[in-house]
Amino acid sequence: MKKILATGAVGSISEAYRIGDIVLPDQFLDFTKSRAATFFEDGEQGVLHVDVSEPYCPDVRNHIIEGAARSDLNVKNGGVYVCTEGPRFETPAEINMFRMLGGHLVGMTGVPEVVLARELGMCYATMALVTNQAAGIKKDPLTHAEVIATMDLLSKTVAALVESTCKIMDHDQRCYCTTGSKEAGLF
Repeated sequence: MKKILATGAVGSISEAYRIGDIVLPDQFLDFTKSRAATFFEDGEQGVLHVDVSEPYCPDVRNHIIEGAARSDLNVKNGGVYVCTEGPRFETPAEINMFRMLGGHLVGMTGVPEVVLARELGMCYATMALVTNQAAGIKKDPLTHAEVIATMDLLSKTVAALVESTCKIMDHDQRCYCTTGSKEAGLF
């Protein structure tokens, strides 16, 4: 396996992204605290500094866009994903900070996975499924039930998009994603 197509529920910080949208982030902000962030620490290899200037594989994202077009589905390409530790929802003050830092979407999964994939030389892209507005954006309290309900509504669309994307995705890696594993001498 050399390519990962991930999905994750996210809240919208930006008016550009509405509940039910499928977004392909192109950047992230990492606000996690206690997750293992690397495979290369305290080992013989030592620390590996991977480049995440383009963390989400542009080739896989383009395959998703093409798969969406072939299935008459709509995806939004690009956005800054903010990953928090969870499991609690964020405070309105945190959301305001994330917005000031350029964040568009917020969730609790996908980081450090995107970095770990790069360390292993794997392509990684996320389909961020907008399930709710972030804290402070709407006046009602956030609930896990609304996230689950929206995920249920999107499930058939996401399944069709994954199937359509996998049909056209090749196994070649013509992107920059392989650099981490090459530096580590793994592949």
